[in-house]
Amino acid sequence: MKETNGPQLEGEGTDDLYEHFRFVADKGQQPLRVDKYLMNRIENATRNKIQQAAKDGNIFVNDVIVKSNYKVKANDIVKVLFEHPPYELLLVPEDLPIDIVYEDDELLVVNKAAGMVVHPGHGNYSGTLINALTFHIDNLPNNSSNRPGLVHRIDKDTSGLLVVAKTEDAMAHLSKQFFDKSTEREYIALVWGDVKEDEGTIEGHIGRHPKNRLQNTVFLEEDAEEKGKHAVTHYKVLERLGYVTLLSCRLETGRTHQIRVHLKHIGHTLFNDERYGGDRILKGTSFTKYKQFVENCFKVLPRQALHARTLGFIHPKTGKDMRFESNIPEDIEACLEKWRNYSKHVVE
Repeated sequence: MKETNGPQLEGEGTDDLYEHFRFVADKGQQPLRVDKYLMNRIENATRNKIQQAAKDGNIFVNDVIVKSNYKVKANDIVKVLFEHPPYELLLVPEDLPIDIVYEDDELLVVNKAAGMVVHPGHGNYSGTLINALTFHIDNLPNNSSNRPGLVHRIDKDTSGLLVVAKTEDAMAHLSKQFFDKSTEREYIALVWGDVKEDEGTIEGHIGRHPKNRLQNTVFLEEDAEEKGKHAVTHYKVLERLGYVTLLSCRLETGRTHQIRVHLKHIGHTLFNDERYGGDRILKGTSFTKYKQFVENCFKVLPRQALHARTLGFIHPKTGKDMRFESNIPEDIEACLEKWRNYSKHVVE
């Protein structure tokens, strides 16, 4: 548990308070009310809750309690502190079904189902993969974010392979491999549009979208390094299906929503990716019959069409090359079959 201590302030201080959120305002931050600033950065937060936290003296800027109307400026350190620890630190082991494809004394590899959150966080405090793993395994080592066993993660509605460390040594060894970009991570993605090039590389710094707090975006300007983190995705066309394309994507870096953001950036949003606008018809005809067909595809695949198919790394103890593959799940396969049949019969 992380306890945040700060200076005493008019008889009240940050002693015995727990840090729930911490943000450092960008260098280019224009003055903005702190309640609006936090609304843009905390998922599932309402204006009322943030204003109540301010009234209760839980919002600090540069270790000083502020009111809702405080204007956040460049380089301000904004914190939200409460008397109780963050819920995600109060892990409750849960007996949940998980698909373990490999396990030994050092690690395990899980084939995560779509819809399962990887670790507890704001709005998801139970039913996560970590809740299940802590039931299955005692004394998982914590990573730098106090998340037991986690070396990397995949999004809630992305299915596929994930490696989990069972020992401190395995955690350190595997984390270094991910940091050094020496792991193999390949994803299957169905995207809107006919991708022109048979293969290519997408590069661009990824950071939080300035207007949509739930999205990330690509920054290419001179100050891109200040706004985001360097990200590289390699893609290859596997199958062209008219208005959609099936891709193999290999990650060189591992940023939040990387594939989703990079593919949208080149004009090929993931099929049925609600957060990034892929749950609308982005390519195709205006015929009612086509609209009905796409809606049927959305029904058989009610999430973004992304699957972590291949995972490769060096075993932390034996030094052996480990490589795992996961079959394309039924929902993506069913959607692909619909598009294959449609593309055979469609008249251009």
